[in-house]
Amino acid sequence: MPRKARIDAPGALHHIIIRGIERMVIFKDSQDYSNFLNRLKNVLTETKTPCFAWALMTNHTHILLRTGYVPLSTVMRRLLTGYAQQFNRRHRRHGQLFQNRFKSILCEQEPYLLELVRYIHLNPLRAGIVKDLKALKTYPYSGHSVIMGELKNDWQHVDYILKMFGKKVGYARRSYAAFVAKGIDLGRRPDLTGGGLIRSVGGWSALKALRSKASRIMGDERILGSSDFVAAVLKQANEDYEGKTLAIAKGLDIDFVVKEVSKYFDIKPEFIKGAGKHRKMSKARSIACFLAVEKLSIGGREVARVLSISPSAVSKAVIRGRSDNHSELIWKEILKIIS
Repeated sequence: MPRKARIDAPGALHHIIIRGIERMVIFKDSQDYSNFLNRLKNVLTETKTPCFAWALMTNHTHILLRTGYVPLSTVMRRLLTGYAQQFNRRHRRHGQLFQNRFKSILCEQEPYLLELVRYIHLNPLRAGIVKDLKALKTYPYSGHSVIMGELKNDWQHVDYILKMFGKKVGYARRSYAAFVAKGIDLGRRPDLTGGGLIRSVGGWSALKALRSKASRIMGDERILGSSDFVAAVLKQANEDYEGKTLAIAKGLDIDFVVKEVSKYFDIKPEFIKGAGKHRKMSKARSIACFLAVEKLSIGGREVARVLSISPSAVSKAVIRGRSDNHSELIWKEILKIIS
């Protein structure tokens, strides 16, 4: 059975699980941990991707983050490819380090954000890496120690979590610590990380309630949330997929995109094809690059050739175009034209 496509969008909350291939160790010593964390810091900072929780184990890792304007697949590719190459060089090995595909679960923020922060940060304790909460508080390879103020980093969104427990930092930390402590007896949580339908309707209790009421049940293994949340996410994902498929089937190319973008901004198409620095031209060029690369799946090198700019300039333009609200407006107009 073919794998389902990932579901992602700016603002989406994701629980990421990374495992070593055939359960092999992915961190052999403190230098490996340090290398991974430095790379994670750089990637999250450069892509402006918020991170709320993380825990590094010997053969797997959990990360809770919210997608910014850089797609999740791009963020993870930069993180994992770079680390795997570094790991292989250090330990004189060849071949894959991670399982073929990292696991990502799109999560409904309420009520799962704090549940996931607790679940992820308790992983070292459940695995026996640390013996108790006191040891977990100073464990250097988990975001729990950062929230508790024992360690510092500037890429984990600690304040965002603490504000949910109180206005004053000291009180918030004590409340957070008590919340985490209550999670120990809950043990492993298959409803948060596995279970397909069970997970995507909010666990066994929610599933039983829906069935007892003869309610419509919508589930998907890629999603953690209520039935309504799952339905809404799948609807949007399906609309995005259908739009891209239709555009590609119609044979739209970069020239068509340039024409429509230039029409929207009331400029000549040739102004987009070049490296002009005028704000309006640069904005139009960024949107054209974004639509061509991400909506029509046209290669960056081809876009660079047609627009007479470098491939690296295309990559930067795609990021700018992704964060521009006009991009989706123009895309909707294009879909109206070809529908």
